[in-house]
Amino acid sequence: MPITKSALKALRKDKRKTRVNKLVRSRFRTACKKMQPHPTEEGLKSAFSCLDRAVKKKLIHKNKAARLKSKLARLLK
Repeated sequence: MPITKSALKALRKDKRKTRVNKLVRSRFRTACKKMQPHPTEEGLKSAFSCLDRAVKKKLIHKNKAARLKSKLARLLK
């Protein structure tokens, strides 16, 4: 366990960030998985939105998001 005040504060902060990051990560993963079996236009839209949010929060790299978007867009063709 952390001893100093700043270490305790950092631990609390990390726990909050971890919770938010897990939520965002699971949202974009489920959005991508929903697109696999039966792709739709609105599913693609929501997946793109979730991926963009993950990039904005620096959970994934922008090139990875671009790669996933390309992969999902190909499913519609």
